[in-house]
Amino acid sequence: MPGIDRVSDLIRSVARTEILPHFRTLDASGIRQKTGPTDLVTLADEAAERALTPALQALLPGSRVIGEEAASEDERVLDRIHGDEPVWIIDPVDGTINFAQGRPMFAVIVALARRGETVAGWIHDPIDGRMATAVKGEGAWLDGRRVHVAPAVPLPRMVGALSTRFCAEELGRQLEERGAGLGERVCLSSAAQEYLRLLDGRAHYSLYHRLMPWDHAAGVLMHAEAGGHSALIDGTPYRPGLLNGSILLAPDRESWQDLRRHLFG
Repeated sequence: MPGIDRVSDLIRSVARTEILPHFRTLDASGIRQKTGPTDLVTLADEAAERALTPALQALLPGSRVIGEEAASEDERVLDRIHGDEPVWIIDPVDGTINFAQGRPMFAVIVALARRGETVAGWIHDPIDGRMATAVKGEGAWLDGRRVHVAPAVPLPRMVGALSTRFCAEELGRQLEERGAGLGERVCLSSAAQEYLRLLDGRAHYSLYHRLMPWDHAAGVLMHAEAGGHSALIDGTPYRPGLLNGSILLAPDRESWQDLRRHLFG
């Protein structure tokens, strides 16, 4: 396990040199669609992943890398999560659609997994400089202070990100209807930014329907280390090798159960 600060410093450096110079300077030639108009990649995504990949491997000899952009070119890259070698999981710019539109709501996500289990995670917001970190069993930290999830509150006061993206149309309608019984919904088009809201106590829950490891491996670990409870809707514990299903995060097990009953019946 490399020093957590060494990884943090590397992420900051790459964000400074490979991401921020492209923020609000991209033209159409620097943005392209992958699978559709809301699934984008930019020059910044590609440059940051190219820089992070060898640098992270150098910090941990023998490790491998799963990068979002590499996996989009070759899905077999995802199989590395099941190997014996430690694996870095990289989302070079989470919230690419925000980044491409010049909105300062994006972040870099890095996780480290061993034998299919997340053991460390980093989320860095290059705009305001925040850095969230966690090592399994050692708590969650935001800018050097230990953080805890928000205390549980009744359902009508629960603030969170209730996504209906990537779920079946009928389920989406149900969630929209039942979500009206909760508190304010804040969906930021960036899982990283939504995880940061959970860590600093500004949100109580999040619900997601696509489980790509670069979106959730680091955040789920941080949330657990901050005292939160999460699981797939059927109760299965999350692991970064899981790609299908919906994951719900809440302040504690009782709140999770209440939310699950309220939203899914």
